[in-house]
This record gives sequence, C-alpha cells and structure tokens, in this order.
Amino acid sequence: MASVRRIKSSWLVFLTKRRHGGLLPTPQCSRRKGHPEGRQRAVRAKPPELQNKTVFLNIPYDRRFGRLYLAYISGLIHIGLSPRATIEIPGGQNRLDKILDLIRGCRHSINDLSRVQLDRTPPQTPRFNMPFELGLAVASAKLNSSPHDWFVFETMKRRASKSLSDLSGSDPHIHQGTVEGVMRELGNAFEPPEHERNSVTKMMKTYTEVSRRVKRIKSETGAKSLFEARVFRLLCTTAVKARPLSLI
Repeated sequence: MASVRRIKSSWLVFLTKRRHGGLLPTPQCSRRKGHPEGRQRAVRAKPPELQNKTVFLNIPYDRRFGRLYLAYISGLIHIGLSPRATIEIPGGQNRLDKILDLIRGCRHSINDLSRVQLDRTPPQTPRFNMPFELGLAVASAKLNSSPHDWFVFETMKRRASKSLSDLSGSDPHIHQGTVEGVMRELGNAFEPPEHERNSVTKMMKTYTEVSRRVKRIKSETGAKSLFEARVFRLLCTTAVKARPLSLI
C-alpha cells in the first residue's frame, strides 16, 4: 500500500508541475497520436521584407478616379518612390493575408478616402475597402516592429473627421479632386517644401507623359481598364522613363 501511495503522490506532483509550466512534454510525446499536445500549431509566417522606398496605394478603383490614379503613380515615381497596389495580387485564397503582407512590406501608405459617399449602382452603398485597408495600415504601424508611415488623402476639408472620427488629430491631405492637388500634397507628405523634386510643374510633366501613353498601353495589353496588374506595371515603367534624369 505504501508503494501505491508513493506512485499516486508522484503523479500528483507531476501533474501539478505540468499545469504550472514546470514540465513540458517531450517532442516524442507531443507527436503521439491522440495526445492533447500533439496537434500541430500554426507556424507564424516570416514578416515580409520592408522596402524603404515603397508606398502602398490604397485608392478606389473606378473609372472616374482614373486621372487621380495616374497622378498618384506619376507623382510618387517622380519623387523617387515606388507605388504598390492590391491589383498586383493574383486572385485566389488568402487575399486578405496577401494584402496585409503587402502593407507590412511598404514603408509608407497613401489612403485616399474620396469615395466615402454612396455610389450610384443599386443597391447604393459606401465604399468600405479604403477605410478597411487604412485600418490595416494603422494597425501595421502600431503593432509591427517595422516602421510604417500612413497618410490620409481626401477631396473635401473636414469630411474625414466626420466620416471617420477616430482620425481626430490626424490632418488629411486635401487634394480637392485635382491632379495638381495630388501632386502638391504628395510633395507636402514626402519631401521638404524647398526640395527641387517638389515642383508641381515638374511633376506635371511626368504625369503628362504617362497620360499620353495610356491609350497605347491599353491597346498593347488588350486591357479594358487601367486597374489591371499588367497595366499598372507598365504605367510605373513609363513614369520611371518620363522622370527627368536630373532628379534621379
């Protein structure tokens, strides 16, 4: 009987220590079929490598936004940055994970909230993609070890504080829905005002050259829209070639 009591006592000590983290199961025990610790744990994916010159472009993909879309691409590349966008992501599963990885791999993000109003297609709804991806960018800046600067761009003054009151204290860049306004606010966000590359006039020259090539790019790719992955890459390439050599 004494030996039985000793065995029971030993098991109680073992279970108590295990419960409080004193003992860990061996790898062989963990892999044993049916063991509670034998379930495979999810392996955290390696964080994407941060690219310091990249900017995640969070914008509405619609035809009426086309000119501003070209302005963002042209302006960012003109001042030496590289735009990235969700249209580069192929379809399929885990799209949200890929979007988050894309944001985490960018040093900056531009989040344009110009389309918070109801659209015209029934049923009329607001566009939630941009605020949602802005939330991902803010969370990335707060929770990840890699730095991430996010900027809010808007068409109207004071609308962002009404549509998204949690942004109180963050001043959006108001471009007023114009190409020149986008160029001005890109310069304000990324470069000192006195910087040579900050000239709206020079940035507009890059934009003009990119715009002039749009029809040819769409014809060569057979694209029906500007918002396609191959078109996006060719627009970026065109902007790089159009950028004045003296500013590179």
